[in-house]
Parts: sequence; C-alpha cells; structure tokens
Amino acid sequence: MNKETGILMPVASLPNRFGSGDFGPDAYRFADDVAKAGFSIWQILPLNPLGYGSSPYQPFSSYAMDEIYISLDLLADEGLIKRCGNFNKKASVIDYGAIRAYRTGLLREAFHNYKEDDEAAAFEAERPWLESYAIFRAFKEKFEQKPWTSWPKEFRDYPLYNADEQSWKDWPEEYRDYPVNEKPDLSLFEEEIRYQKFLQLYAFKQWKHLKEYANRKGVKIMGDIPFYVGHDSEDCWAGRPNFLLTKDGDPRFIAGVPPDYFSATGQRWGNPIYDWNYMEEDGFTFWLNRIAYNSKLFDIIRLDHFRAFDTYWKVPASCPTAIEGEWIEAPGDAFFNTLLKELPEIILIAEDLGDLRPEVYELRDKYDFAGMHILEFEFSPEGDNTQGTHSLTYTGTHDNEPIRSWIGSMTPRDRRRMRKWLRANGYEDRDICRSFLCYTLNSDSEIVIIPISDWLHKGVEGRLNQPGTVGSPNWEWRMKSFREFEHKIPMIRRMIRKSGRRKKN
Repeated sequence: MNKETGILMPVASLPNRFGSGDFGPDAYRFADDVAKAGFSIWQILPLNPLGYGSSPYQPFSSYAMDEIYISLDLLADEGLIKRCGNFNKKASVIDYGAIRAYRTGLLREAFHNYKEDDEAAAFEAERPWLESYAIFRAFKEKFEQKPWTSWPKEFRDYPLYNADEQSWKDWPEEYRDYPVNEKPDLSLFEEEIRYQKFLQLYAFKQWKHLKEYANRKGVKIMGDIPFYVGHDSEDCWAGRPNFLLTKDGDPRFIAGVPPDYFSATGQRWGNPIYDWNYMEEDGFTFWLNRIAYNSKLFDIIRLDHFRAFDTYWKVPASCPTAIEGEWIEAPGDAFFNTLLKELPEIILIAEDLGDLRPEVYELRDKYDFAGMHILEFEFSPEGDNTQGTHSLTYTGTHDNEPIRSWIGSMTPRDRRRMRKWLRANGYEDRDICRSFLCYTLNSDSEIVIIPISDWLHKGVEGRLNQPGTVGSPNWEWRMKSFREFEHKIPMIRRMIRKSGRRKKN
C-alpha cells in the first residue's frame, strides 16, 4: 500500500502582503514548499463566502468563492489595477473587516477596467447558480449586508416572484399563494450584479490555475464541504423548499450536536435543518449539484459532519442551547446510491468523528469511504493505538488545539505516561511533540494529515477554531512569513521518508 502524507493549511492563513492569504504568488510558493517537503495532499478549508462570525462553515453560498481570495497582484499583472503597497503584512491575525474594506475599492477598480468578453459569457453559461447568487449579493449590498429575512418582502421573496411556471409547480403548496407580479426592478441593480459575476469569474479563474499548478507538482487538493449551509445564504433564499423554514424564511429548527467533548450545553450551530422528505422526492437535486460542482474544484472531498447522513441533531429554533433536541434519521442509503450512480469516480472522505451509533460506520463502510482518526481524541498510553488502514489519521483538525498546547495542558502525570509510552515504542526524541509527529507519520492509515501549526510547534495561539464559540479569535490565525516553515522543510522531508510514506506519481 502506498501511504501518503498531507498538510492542513487554510488558504486565508497563508503569508501575504495584504493581511490574509489569497490565490496569488504566495499560494504558489506554498505549493512549491508542500511538494519539496514530500507532501502529496494539501487540505484546505471551505472557500465559500465567509458568513456569520467569518466562519467557512456559515457560507453565503455552497458554490461561490469568497472574493477575499482574489489576488491583487495577479489583477495588477493583467493591468486591471495598479501595483499597490502592503497592507497588514506583519499582522499576527486576520482582520477581516479591515482587509475587506481595503480590497473592495481595488476590486471595484478592477471591475471598471475589465472588458467583458466571451470568457465571461461562457463562465456564466456553465454556472446556473451564478445569476441568483449575484442578485442575492446585490440585494445584500443594498440592505447593508443584513440577513435576507430582514429585507422588504419584495426582496426577501424575490425567488418566489421570479419562479417560472414549471419551477413554481415544484415549490411546496404553502408558497404558492404569493403574488407573482410583485418583484424588484433588476435594472436598478444591473451594475452590482455584473460586479458580483466579475468577482466570481476571477476567483474561479485564479483558483483553477493554482490548483493546476499544485497538481503538476504532484500535490492533490483536498476540499471540504460543510454539511449544512448558512441561513443567510443564497442556498436558503433561493431554495427555500430544501429547508425546514417558516413561510417568512426563519428556521423552524436549527442544527448542532448535543453536549460533547467541546461543550456541556452542546453546540448550537444555528444552520437551518434540511427537509429531507422534500429532497428525496426531488431526487436529491440540491446535494447532487453541490457535490458534482465541488468535484470539479478539488481532487478529494471531505464530507464534514458525515454522521448527519445517518442521523442528525434537530433543535427547535426557540432553544438557546443545543441541549434540547432529538436525533432524526436521514435517508443516507438512498442519497449515496443516487450520488455514486451519478459520480462513480468521486473520492470522498467521511468525517466520522464523535460518539456515533454503529449505523454510521455501516453507512461509511458500505460505500467504502475512508474515515478519520484524531489522535488528540484517541491516543492512550494504556490502550491500543493502532488505526485502520483505510482511513486518515490526524494529530488534530481545525477544531483542535495544536499538539504543543494539548500536551502542555496535560497533568504532569499524564505527560510522563505519554513520554514513557513513546519511548517504549521507539520514539526517543527529547522533544515530545516531534516524537508525537513521528508516531503519527508511522500510522497504519493510508493518509496522514498534520496541520501546519503542529509542524511549526505552535501553542494555543496557533488554534484555528474553538467549537461552541463564535467570532474572534476563531479563523483568524495566519502565518506571518514562510521563513519558519521553509527552515523546517529538510527535517519534514526526512521524517516523511523515514516513515515510509511516498508521493503517488
């Protein structure tokens, strides 16, 4: 079996002279570094437009990309803007508000200098979601980025008014009493709609070139599909029948998980719950289109919160925590039978973490999906620490603290027990964190993924997200320069080679 090694690094966390990572020169430099170090997989977080709390798991769209990733340097190379100076280059965290304010003027300048051509027309023709998304963002701009449920009725319910006769018949009966002749005059929004389409054209074009470059270097890209979408999203606004919403668009139930390792009151995510009965009757169109589109963007797809394809936690929207809820069965078998018939070659990874019932593993194994092992959860100096071969092993994910702070938070007794176990199994490095990395690389799993913060031996300051919390400092960590990582590349390459892991050609 050819074992592979990957690195987890969000695009936004890349070093960049504009305060957050994008698809420009620094991303190409990182792809070079990834290849030099011996990694064959670069795992990223969702690239969709960041929504509530700047979270990539509360996006404005399942399809669109966040314009924050558009490279200003590459726009300058095309002559769409002048070469500009640094902004927040040395900042230790991502200041999303300041960065967006700085970039917006330059992106609008690029738009005004851009001449639409056949490329733009072809791009839109291949993306049926683009028109609706551009209208959604234009309306959000008009109403100062407020959620769509707070817009005046003619804007809030535009997708209902705009439905053609055939698609109107597909909407549930409770929506059909809307007057179809009341809708905004889109000619008033023409400029903003064209601007939003321009942003998507350049985000996707730049991503396509970056991914192709990484692939030529022998590096595959692992993308991440959030199970749920944000409530304040084009998905909900334009596809209301897919969700359990009130007639006015508010969630009747919201998603989350019951009390767990991360929170005594559970995690109340706030995402709207799917109407699986409607989705199944509709042939799972929403999910099929979503995954098919993402399969064109990434080489491997991680399905976040896989357990919800079996059972999902349904919380009444009126509940302030996730304690009150119930497990509801989802039509996982019917969905994956349909999906794999349509996309038989797709490579999916099941994020099968947490306290799961046996049926979740049965669903995963029935379709031969690789699962995940998180050593921060599973390692025990007294237990069996072997992992299955058809799996991915991580030190931790974007939701875990880096291993240095994880080990540092142990009691002295537990830390001594871990060091004793590592030494007994041949890991005698004086640096316990490096010993743990070597142990991880020697996993039986087909793929090992290690977050960049663990390679850099970061402490709690390198954590990306604390589940159960919203807003700063979540999603704000960034690597200020390449110097520290590139200094470690020879060591990383030696560690990977010693573990017997190799790139696939």
